[in-house]
Amino acid sequence: MSVHDHSSGNRTPRENFLTSPAGMVLIGFLAIGGVYLWMEHQAHLLGALVFLPLLLCPLMHLFMHHGHGGHSGHDNSSGGDSK
Repeated sequence: MSVHDHSSGNRTPRENFLTSPAGMVLIGFLAIGGVYLWMEHQAHLLGALVFLPLLLCPLMHLFMHHGHGGHSGHDNSSGGDSK
């Protein structure tokens, strides 16, 4: 068998993309685009927040019961059924 040396002897550490110049430009464009989207669609987004609690009710029900069939985990050992 051969032995491989995986040490980082003379390798330079890899630069993070978000801190590179291209990453900074991307972050700048995304920030500017986000501001323009918020300014143009603010009335639509804030108007839709009224319906958010109504949309969350079914999602909360599904997640709190772990999907359909979540009621089957109840303890039936103290029930009056005897066979």
